[in-house]
Amino acid sequence: MPSTAVVPRPIRAAAAAGALGILALAACAPSDAGTAGSGTEAGDRPRAADAGTGVEAGTDFIDGTYTAEGSYQTPQTVETVTVTVTLEDDVVTAVEVVGDPQVRESQQYQSFFIGGIADEVVGKRIDELSVSRVAGSSLTSGGFNRAIEQIKADAAG
Repeated sequence: MPSTAVVPRPIRAAAAAGALGILALAACAPSDAGTAGSGTEAGDRPRAADAGTGVEAGTDFIDGTYTAEGSYQTPQTVETVTVTVTLEDDVVTAVEVVGDPQVRESQQYQSFFIGGIADEVVGKRIDELSVSRVAGSSLTSGGFNRAIEQIKADAAG
């Protein structure tokens, strides 16, 4: 007789909630989101970027939608998240994070992070962003912060 694994109800509920959160965020994705490290600026102004030296405090950022990838190390793997933010007057007006989990535990933590990140960053100045723990997920924030640094470099004006 074949064996059947029983998954406890809280784990099934968390997995379902995480999957729904990812689908909901994907459905809300801005249609003009570019590829990693690209920006779509208002009026098609040329983008100022200096990823090699970083961005100084007090930098003005060009309005637009920017996407970058950030990676982080877990005990099992290297994980990646793709971050898309929309900037208006140096303030984050929208954020989307898409995970690419390599192991089940990362899927769970990325889902928690994705579900809580908008509350942490929307309405805040991009030059003040640095998250450490979101919805119980601390490692995912490392990848998010790396992506934000790239986005800041891409949007520097």
